[in-house]
Amino acid sequence: MTDKQKTIKSPVSLEGIGLHTGKPTTLSIHPAPANHGYKFQRVDVEGEPIIDADVSKVTDTQRGTTLEQNGTLIHTTEHVLAAVYASGIDNAIIKVNGPEIPIMDGSAKLFLDAIEDAGIEDQDADRKYFVIKDTIKFEVVEKGIEFLAVPDENYRITVMVDYRSPALGTQHSSMMSIADFKENIAPCRTFVFLKELEQLAANGLIKGGDLNNAIVLVEREDISDEEINKLRKLLGKEDLEIKLDGIGVLNTTKLNFQNEPARHKLLDIVGDLALIGRRIKGHILSARPGHYGNTEFGKKLKSILIEEAKSKTKHFDLSKAPLLDINDITKLIPHRYPFLLIDKIMEISENGIVGVKNCTLNEPFFTGHFPDNPVMPGVLQIEAMAQTGGVFALSKVDDPENYSTYFLKINNVRYKKKVIPGDTLVFELELMSPIRRGLVNMKGKAYVNGEIVSEAEMLAQVVKEKNK
Repeated sequence: MTDKQKTIKSPVSLEGIGLHTGKPTTLSIHPAPANHGYKFQRVDVEGEPIIDADVSKVTDTQRGTTLEQNGTLIHTTEHVLAAVYASGIDNAIIKVNGPEIPIMDGSAKLFLDAIEDAGIEDQDADRKYFVIKDTIKFEVVEKGIEFLAVPDENYRITVMVDYRSPALGTQHSSMMSIADFKENIAPCRTFVFLKELEQLAANGLIKGGDLNNAIVLVEREDISDEEINKLRKLLGKEDLEIKLDGIGVLNTTKLNFQNEPARHKLLDIVGDLALIGRRIKGHILSARPGHYGNTEFGKKLKSILIEEAKSKTKHFDLSKAPLLDINDITKLIPHRYPFLLIDKIMEISENGIVGVKNCTLNEPFFTGHFPDNPVMPGVLQIEAMAQTGGVFALSKVDDPENYSTYFLKINNVRYKKKVIPGDTLVFELELMSPIRRGLVNMKGKAYVNGEIVSEAEMLAQVVKEKNK
């Protein structure tokens, strides 16, 4: 059964204050059509501008993820996005009458509860996934941030948080599938170290913070009465009873889970990676994540997604006259039957070339590869690709008849689909670096009907033959 896109069945509204701005805010989540994705709308701004929930719109990650489009900002987007994503919704418009999403209780639970109360409905469009096919690595060395994405049928996340703090220590959290989010991740609140509060307040942040929407971690036992009074003032609650019991969590707060801080970091990853615009099938592993690392990793995933979209169906106009026909090709490269594996060249530019190979059952390799199941050998696809690259290289010298090209190295070879008699192979190659000292480094892709069937990176050398 095909997995369908989903949206919220009816609008739902919540009220609260912004954690950092301290401003009262009303947020409402509305249905949106198929293929709409997630979008925010600032209904308090003239013209009610839209802000796409896209990782390319991230402009700030200090204590939350801020998006900006055409000069309009929306702050602290991660918790509501985590709830919308985890609920199974693919398309929604989130209307806000202020600059920041309300913090609610510091988690995603109240957003998720409201969405489930409103209901979710299927739409007449297939759901789109970003399937992790190969290992994807990402790190920010100077910050100690590491991400790894590996193939998995489910959306899994594993997190390690290490603040080298006596209050937090090293914590781990995991989500085996998005179905675990509601019970094990959604109720986990944001957290802050006691020592950070004064600096955050000085920077104009946490104006809406209190002990009902954040966990406060204490790293010292020798906290003075003066510091406690300052904390009361920072929170705007000078009559708040605070008794410190030493290192750990402020005694006015009870943890929902022993590793609630690590679970909240996982919650943030779900919300921040929702900005790539696709549901994920893969296992995300992260060490020392934060909004900066989450969104930078999200940008890498989005770039891969864009490249995949470009490469899946590409149109080549094969009806026009070729730039080089088979006779022209034999004047450039020495290959002959049965090893001349390209039929025509459609384009040659400064940095690339497009060549064509028509596969028929008359090809000699189909006789033995395989009887009753003819398939073009992958190595011959790469050879044909290389011959196309050879035409490109020799087209750049004045007397190509005096030169030959030789393979030096092949990297990152991948085969996507089999090639059979009747297929027309189109080879598209581009330089990976300028030609220097006769070295030609090209990335090639082979297409059938606009879909990639194989790809490789190849290094060859153009050599002038002494006896020519």
